Amino acid sequence: MSNMDVHFSSKTDMWATPNDFFASLDAVFRFETDVCAIAENAKCARYFTPEMDGLSQEWAGICWMNPPYGRGIGAWVGKALESAKTNGATVVCLLPARVDTRWWHDYCTQGEVHFLKGRLKFGDAKHSAPFPCAVVVFRPSVLDADIEVAA
Repeated sequence: MSNMDVHFSSKTDMWATPNDFFASLDAVFRFETDVCAIAENAKCARYFTPEMDGLSQEWAGICWMNPPYGRGIGAWVGKALESAKTNGATVVCLLPARVDTRWWHDYCTQGEVHFLKGRLKFGDAKHSAPFPCAVVVFRPSVLDADIEVAA
């Protein structure tokens, strides 16, 4: 197994975003920052690596997030929601559709949820993922005070 093979297998919680899938979303959103990447699979010129600790960084603008799918995923999704609410970020998240989890109910239900048909092939994997996925979009909140109504 090569160094990169581990990133595309069930031996890790990191699942590299398929390039064509990302490109279709990037055409719509025009991402500025990949908030959860490694240098080998970063999807944006600006990105945060594990060494940079993306959870401690400020997320702003249009962000892409494909977090590690392990036990810490809730912290990433919570940060995405909070960044939209407090920093005005738009965060588009590729997530396992684990609708039976606390993090899904606490955070994802407050975003725009788009379930994917079929199963994605992550990175250079030979087989599709063993779980369904969803794209969850967190957008900035619009305050009532900011809305002008024409008479």
